[in-house]
Amino acid sequence: MARSVILNTLATLRMTTGIKVIFEDQYILVLEKPPGLVVDNSKTQKENTLEEILRKEFGININRGGIVHRIDKDTSGLLVVAKTVEAFENLQAQFKDRTVKKEYLALVHGNIEKGGIVEGAIGRNPGNREKFTVMESGKEAVTEYEPKSKYQVSSIKYQVWFPDFNKIQIRKLEKMDYGSFTLLRCFPHTGRTHQIRVHLKYIGHPVVSDEKYAGRKMYRLDRRWCPRQFLHASRIGFKHPVSGEWMEFESKMPEDLKKALWIISSHNLQ
Repeated sequence: MARSVILNTLATLRMTTGIKVIFEDQYILVLEKPPGLVVDNSKTQKENTLEEILRKEFGININRGGIVHRIDKDTSGLLVVAKTVEAFENLQAQFKDRTVKKEYLALVHGNIEKGGIVEGAIGRNPGNREKFTVMESGKEAVTEYEPKSKYQVSSIKYQVWFPDFNKIQIRKLEKMDYGSFTLLRCFPHTGRTHQIRVHLKYIGHPVVSDEKYAGRKMYRLDRRWCPRQFLHASRIGFKHPVSGEWMEFESKMPEDLKKALWIISSHNLQ
């Protein structure tokens, strides 16, 4: 990881419309995507996307603006972009062969004592085409996870978070143990759409402030103190598409998620 330390220093030298470039050479660039930015152009959105920025401001005019893999709109963190067709094809092959190592940080509901692996095929939810779900007819998906930190917020603090709630509503929060959270390190072995979010929901531990998968009521509660889904692409490792050198990069937790974590840490009973 010594290489990552040097590259993180370079990240402060170039900022473009909120895009922080961690590493760049003539073949690839590694950047930090801010939350709220759509990655790919689509029929409904062809402006204000990362793909558009890469074409217009970085001059990358190959397929998909050189974007090799995706992260969700409200997820922050590391993305690898190719600047040549050859680099694009090489990196795509690495993702297909599952030799790329990815790590995400996710704050989820509930207490997870030990790590595990979720193996559940993922497909588009027939009842809501904007969502995905675990289903037999879906595509293979595997996510490994391990707990990093656990938090238990005192029920007394609910009145601080939700000053407009009455006693009955507070008791409901206590009954559902709303104040129990776990910070996870997640390692997706495959790259399905919404994979980590769907798998964590599947095992009963949805990501905090996940509008699609946490449930409407839980999402509204979460948004009181966490401004967006707590998911961050924190590490990535791959072989340079030309030199073959193994490269690893790390992205620190952004300030909005740090603040949300501080809120529950300051109320932590453990």
